[in-house]
This record gives sequence, structure tokens and C-alpha cells, in this order.
Amino acid sequence: MPSYLNALGLLCALGQGKQAVAHALFAGDASGMRAEPGWVAERELTVGAVRGALPALPDLALPPSRNNQLLLAAALQIEAPLREAIARYGATRVGVVLGTSTSGIAEASQSIAQYYNQGALPAHYHYAQQELVAPASFLAAWLGLDGPCYSISTACTSSARALLSAHRLLQQGLCDAVICGGVDSLCRLTLNGFSALEAVSAEPCNPFSRNRHGINIGEGAALFLMTKELMTKEPAPIAFYGGGASSDAHHISAPHPQGLGAQAAMRQALRSAGLAASDIDYLNLHGTATTHNDAMESLTTAAIFPAGVPCSSSKPLTGHTLGAAGALEAAFCWLSLSEYNPDALLPPHLWDGQGEPELPALQLVARGTRLDKTGGRRLMSNSFAFGGSNVSLILGDAPGETP
Repeated sequence: MPSYLNALGLLCALGQGKQAVAHALFAGDASGMRAEPGWVAERELTVGAVRGALPALPDLALPPSRNNQLLLAAALQIEAPLREAIARYGATRVGVVLGTSTSGIAEASQSIAQYYNQGALPAHYHYAQQELVAPASFLAAWLGLDGPCYSISTACTSSARALLSAHRLLQQGLCDAVICGGVDSLCRLTLNGFSALEAVSAEPCNPFSRNRHGINIGEGAALFLMTKELMTKEPAPIAFYGGGASSDAHHISAPHPQGLGAQAAMRQALRSAGLAASDIDYLNLHGTATTHNDAMESLTTAAIFPAGVPCSSSKPLTGHTLGAAGALEAAFCWLSLSEYNPDALLPPHLWDGQGEPELPALQLVARGTRLDKTGGRRLMSNSFAFGGSNVSLILGDAPGETP
């Protein structure tokens, strides 16, 4: 049985809100990706920052963080349907499941730096600021919720797993609605960590090119209201059909070369949705532009889709938003199916067009490519992470609905 994705709030380097993000996404507008100094010593890096003002945090006796500000900005976009769901189902029947990898570590790191420089922590410092559950706790407190509330942190699959967990809470009858998604903010800890791994590109990332040499990092938040029953038929509803997860544990940071765990997650997603590979109309690739990930994903995609499938990586437009990436890229699939995409465009793949000859050629989406289907559309989104964590999700038009 599908669940329903009734509402979406999001922000990232493409903009704030569904209209702004959709406009830039389908145009392939990468102007939000900018080279900045200061993140890593003696080096400029291209990053995908959220530009513009963020809302002030309410006084909930919780330590503040930019992460929570990003989350609140997404939540405010859909506050009305969130409050409606709470009124309909009750505070104990609405859950919160979020993915994150940074939480409030940026602010905590600044406090620790002050401790080393001055010998004392600032008065506002609290360990809870950096706990991974902090975003979920903040959102539940702001909404006055008493249902299941937790965060998932499995690196770059975190928020994809959050959506999958929300779906299971609904299917098992533990919740009637779940607010789910992910949030991560730019911080020096992660940028320096990936730089130490020699995985960060100073230039805009170039996924699936033979000239690729690393990721860009971004920030953002994507928040869905997922329910077991359809709350409204206006606009045309979008369904979460299921997903698959695996852990191949091949290496602490490198994927299995042939993508065996990734293939297992994709096949499980298809089985859970009752679909064949030929039923998928578009694939959002993980597409980080690292040597190993892109090679693995090329082989995996060719194995699952031998006849080919339109596909693209959105990371040249947003940067890799780490713990938020799975939910954000599921949100791009949601936007592709929604009223915010009246021309039925697919997210384009930005790269230099120079594929690696040793790898299978993928059907990468060019600007202006349309989804040539009028009903029953099914889109897949992949997320892969350190430690061999793999998640594949499937969204589509709700049963019986034609866009």
C-alpha cells in the first residue's frame, strides 16, 4: 500500500520554497553554487549555500543552530497542513523522523574553539546542541507533538531512510501521519573532513565525466507530510510507493565496486512497489562525481535498467547536502510530478559531456527533456553512503490519478 506525500517544504542552493526551487531545478540553473574562501585553509571551494534570511528560532529552551533554522524555514512553508494533520489525528499519532549528519556541530565547534582559546565554554553552549536527535526534538517541541520522534544518521542515506521509516510507521499503524525529511548545514568540520579524504572539488562537480574529481558540498532542508490516507485531492496527489535498503559493508568509505548492495536496494524498492524496472520513468542518481561512486553507480544502473532509463544527478545544482540529500532529491522527484512542473520537464544533468569509455553510457537528461507519460508515472531516487549504506525510493502519481 502506498503512503501519500501531502505537503512539501524545502530550501537549498536553488532557492527557498517549491516555486523558486522548481524554476531553477528544471532550468538547470547552477548559479547558487559559488566559490567561497574560509571553509578550508588556503583554498576556495565551490559550495551550495542557502542564501537569504532564515527565520528566528522560537524560545523553546533548546540550544540554537543554523540547522534548526533551515528546518524551521522548511516547516513554515507547510505549517498549515502540519497543524491540520495534528488537529485531525492528535499529537500522539503524529510522528517526526528526520535525517541529519551535521545537526548543530557547527555552533558546537565554535564553542569548543572558544574553550581552547579562552579556557571557558560560552554560556549558551549545551551538548544537546550537537546531538543528532536535536532537529527532530526541535520540530516536535515547536509543533507540540507526543508521537514517535527520532533522527537517523547513516551519512548520505540518512533522510532517505527517514522517508522509508516514516512509511513503515504508517503501514504498521504506529502513526497516522509522519513529518519526515532531512536537514544539514554547511560547516567546516564536514568540509575539512571530505577535503582530507581528497574527495572535494574546488570547481563545480562533474558527475559521470572522465574528468570528475570530487564533490561539492551544500546545505538545505526538505520536509514532507506523509500520511496513510489521502488528506486532499487538490493538487493532484503524489504517492510514496516504497523503497529498499541494504548495507554491503564493503569498506568504511568506498562503495562495493560492482554495486552489489546498491543493486539489492533498488531491486527491493521495485519489489516493495510491485513494479518492474521498465515501469520506472526517471532515476535520480546519487551522482557525487567521485571516482568510485560514479563508476559503481554506472555499473549498477546498467545492471538494473539494461534497456536504459532517463537519469540525472542534481548535485551540480545543489552540492551534496549529505544527511539531507535523500529527502531533497526525493523532493525533486515530487516537484517533477507536481503542478510546479507544468511542462513535465525532467531535472537536467549538468556535466562536460565527456563520459568514461570503460563504463556503461547512461541516458543522462539534457536540458528541456520532458517526461513523455501522461499518467501512472513512477520515479526512483537513489542514495548511497559511507559504510555501504544504500537506499532506493520510489515516488509516483497517486493511484487512479492522471496529471
